[in-house]
Amino acid sequence: MTNNANPQQRQPIRAAVAREAGKPLQFETATLEAPRDNEVLVRMVATGVCHTDMVIRDQQFKTPLPMILGHEGAGIVEQVGRNVTTVAPGDHVVMTYMYCGLCAPCATGHPAHCANMGPLNFGGGRLDGSSSACTHDGGELHDHFFGQSSFATHAIASELNVVKVDKDVQLELLGPLGCGIQTGAGAVLNAMKVRAGSSFAAFGTGAVGLAAIMAARVAGATKIIAVDVNPARLELALELGATHAVNSRETDPVAEVRKLTRGGADFTLECSGRAAVLRQAIDSVGLLGTCGIVGATPEGTEASFNVNDVMIPGRRIMGIVQGDVVSRTFIPELIELYRQGRFPFDRLVKFYPFEEVNQSMADSESGITIKPILRIDSIAA
Repeated sequence: MTNNANPQQRQPIRAAVAREAGKPLQFETATLEAPRDNEVLVRMVATGVCHTDMVIRDQQFKTPLPMILGHEGAGIVEQVGRNVTTVAPGDHVVMTYMYCGLCAPCATGHPAHCANMGPLNFGGGRLDGSSSACTHDGGELHDHFFGQSSFATHAIASELNVVKVDKDVQLELLGPLGCGIQTGAGAVLNAMKVRAGSSFAAFGTGAVGLAAIMAARVAGATKIIAVDVNPARLELALELGATHAVNSRETDPVAEVRKLTRGGADFTLECSGRAAVLRQAIDSVGLLGTCGIVGATPEGTEASFNVNDVMIPGRRIMGIVQGDVVSRTFIPELIELYRQGRFPFDRLVKFYPFEEVNQSMADSESGITIKPILRIDSIAA
């Protein structure tokens, strides 16, 4: 059905809301307005929990509060606006980052680097400043986090940032493909274009780093190095495609990567969001090699490097957002690789009830869980 509802009619929802910096999310009853002409209403089935959710919760990156967080949603379309043509009620969708579709990066195939990336994904509403959500008594509540705010029983998204997926794949597993998993895999396969026979090192083996390692194996890299301080994650990295594991608490990772690659890796990827680790990733790159940056850092974070050591060997430092992918085509490609057993991202996840959102965040931060996924009860409070 199209959106013929009275715009004053609102969908009741239950949502996990960030109200104060550094404090646990709190569950609240709220409402959503009906989808506008280019929007869709999605009943959430599950949503991944990402490091960026914690960055915003702690206000390391400033956004307006109170806000409904969550940006790795998977669900079923319930209602569409009158101009929506690519999805229909009943479709299974993965929700991903938002972009304008009109600026130069969007027009040239780089929507993840949209000129309006900041306000559309972190501004707490649509580009015009409006939001879909409000508290049950009409109070202010920001949403549209990454164009979705999926820590809720329902979410309003744009036609641009929902990706239709086949119904024969477990929907509750797919949400992380919309951010963390596509970030790591896309950085390797799309942005840096890691090639067959090359060497690759991931600095950090969380969900993004492990996705990158699996993608490097798909790409045909023959030397794949995992760098981390967590022995269990390094062991998993070896099972998922890494050829070598380096514990940076026990050895100098730069020296070890250079030794393993006989001078420096063709590609490195900084996934930890730490300036000191970025320096290691840059220093580990070989002649004419590339260091990609995907780790989210607090606002204002600066890092140093030796200018001559970058210039003379022809090293490249590349900022990468969301793998620089077009999600509508890339997410189905990852699903097909998963079907073939070549991209087993399901080994990274642990499911939690929606009510345990704060515990899932704590487990992610402590390293207990690589990629939490919240199963969402769609019955609104």
